[in-house]
Amino acid sequence: MSKIAIGCDHAAFQLKEKLKVYLSLKGHEIMDFGCYSEERADYPDYAHAVANGVESKEFDYGLLMCGSGNGINMTANKHKGIRSALCWNAEIAMLARQHNDANILTLPARFISEEEAKKCVDVFYSTDFEGGRHADRIKKIAEGC
Repeated sequence: MSKIAIGCDHAAFQLKEKLKVYLSLKGHEIMDFGCYSEERADYPDYAHAVANGVESKEFDYGLLMCGSGNGINMTANKHKGIRSALCWNAEIAMLARQHNDANILTLPARFISEEEAKKCVDVFYSTDFEGGRHADRIKKIAEGC
């Protein structure tokens, strides 16, 4: 199974706790980078920690969550080699892996049910990158403008 780095802000704390248990029961190794309560927390602190772990290859993948998913996703994508995908259903999560070789799944905690979040993590962490024409596009991401 995969080694997954997890992080969230206060808005996603409850969902993170549920998904940690769910993923652990499925055999994944989980490292929780916080936050650790529903007290106000700044999402960049956790996004950078998770992105650093994935970027350094200490972890296979990341899982990030905040209220809308946008802020924590934008922060993670500032890291070279990180392709964090904001997903709100399983089909988008699958395509993020197949076509974009996404290495961090980001969920919008205030806009996704626990059931749909579980479907997203299941498909994201079990779907392979297709390569081929998609690999050429991934190379262009790193090249910049």
